[in-house]
Amino acid sequence: MPDIPVIDMQAVENLRALNPGDNDEFLRELVGIYLEDTPHRIAELESGLAAGDVAKFIRAAHSIKGSSANLGATALRREAEHLENQARAEGLGSVGVSIGRVKAEFARTQVEFARLLPPV
Repeated sequence: MPDIPVIDMQAVENLRALNPGDNDEFLRELVGIYLEDTPHRIAELESGLAAGDVAKFIRAAHSIKGSSANLGATALRREAEHLENQARAEGLGSVGVSIGRVKAEFARTQVEFARLLPPV
């Protein structure tokens, strides 16, 4: 599978274009919400796995996939989509390693957003 960027800069530019000239205030707000919410969704993955709750697990993976896609977090979106599809097809038996990849991609995403949007 070809390496994809952590953040799709075209998606970031599209979000910036929604509120031009605001010194990235709108983008910072969206990214802040995303960075605050995603750990909760990852916790839902873990609790869904622990409880054997496939539906909860799939909802959490789907939520991470969607929010990541909206902000251009392409690598995390790809991992969340893989996790969602894996759980749908195979259940929760082999998703533990994939949760680790989601966590790793989220960490990379945090670093990239911090680099793109340094504190003002």
